[in-house]
Amino acid sequence: MHIDSITTVTSPETDWQQDALCAQTGADFFFPEPGSSVREAKRICGMCPIRSACLEYALDNDERFGVWGGLSEKERLELRRTSH
Repeated sequence: MHIDSITTVTSPETDWQQDALCAQTGADFFFPEPGSSVREAKRICGMCPIRSACLEYALDNDERFGVWGGLSEKERLELRRTSH
């Protein structure tokens, strides 16, 4: 079976994703192989106008993998620990 296009279902909670710079660059930078650098993902996040919405979404939804809102998995975990 060949899929020509993928339809994305959006909701008001995730509408911000359409404006995210990561949506224009692809997931490879944001979900690197273990031990790989997240520097490029963080650089892109630093220029993104919806970075705070992304980070808030990741924290609210307990995203465990990838760079979200400019923070790695470890950084988000640390943020959760210090904010509780």
